Amino acid sequence: MTPNRRIAVVIPSYRVRAQILRVIEGIGPEVGWIYVVDDACPEQTGAWVRDQCRDSRVEVITHAHNQGVGGATLTGYRHAIASGADAVVKLDGDGQMDAALILRIAGPLLAGQADYAKGNRFHRLAFTRGMPWLRLAGNALLSFMSKLSSGYWQVTDPTNGFTAIRRELLAELELERIARRYFFESDLLYHLNQLRAVVVDVPMQARYEGEPSSLRPMHMVGPFLRGHLHNTVRRIGYSYLLRGFSVASMELGLGILLLLAGGAFGVWQWITSSASGVPATAGTVMLAALPIIVGVQMLLSWLNFDVAAEPRQPVHALLGDRQSLRDHQRAPETKNAG
Repeated sequence: MTPNRRIAVVIPSYRVRAQILRVIEGIGPEVGWIYVVDDACPEQTGAWVRDQCRDSRVEVITHAHNQGVGGATLTGYRHAIASGADAVVKLDGDGQMDAALILRIAGPLLAGQADYAKGNRFHRLAFTRGMPWLRLAGNALLSFMSKLSSGYWQVTDPTNGFTAIRRELLAELELERIARRYFFESDLLYHLNQLRAVVVDVPMQARYEGEPSSLRPMHMVGPFLRGHLHNTVRRIGYSYLLRGFSVASMELGLGILLLLAGGAFGVWQWITSSASGVPATAGTVMLAALPIIVGVQMLLSWLNFDVAAEPRQPVHALLGDRQSLRDHQRAPETKNAG
């Protein structure tokens, strides 16, 4: 089956006037719709595309105010929902992403194997050749934080912006609640987990040739840490208290309680022993150590459950059936209104 014209591409554009036409020219016939979103670009990239591009697939949308890469992508998503595409690919306009890989990124979605796919520059060690070591360290830290906050423990390289998503999920997501700026890709993973969407990594080669990047991972650790902590608390509260209270929920709660209690008791006894000069007894040490040991074991058991609970069954078919049912139910109303 040829996936011709089943893909839409969203290109958020800001200061990419010199590269944007080459990016569009590299997009193959497998794509039926191309949405170029000018994010209040001072270079007027959108007007440049309108004047110079003759590709009938291209539609240019212009923001009056800059909304960040996430905001521009979400605008493109809203337009893509009305298209007939099955998969919507996000492609940066600076030329760092190879448009020839669009079909590879969208492939798992078109085959019905996943709901969301993203590039992974760390799949093989050779793929990271040329990537600055500071960027490697920052991405490693951000990857771990993303695993905890999103629940996708097998997903790496969360800030990779080369992504594809099923159109059915775009219609179901609360797009207005997703982060607009650099936290966009990581925050989207959290929201996808709430829909129990299947997310897969697609291996891709990193492309760095010494060009400056506006994203500096080490500088973003603070803002990203706050975002991930917020999403971690929300995910755990929703998944283990509201939606699915289970033995794992009790392990998590008791594990944290025992760990904190044992740690606090141990610190208190250490301060008391230091002030009096009397060494703590073996029994006192065990009273502090045992809750910590049991607490750690419970947290590890919860972590094992959380990793195993990662979504495995794609949900886009179910969401599509639900949308079709809603459209069918509205049809008689429309007919009667006519």
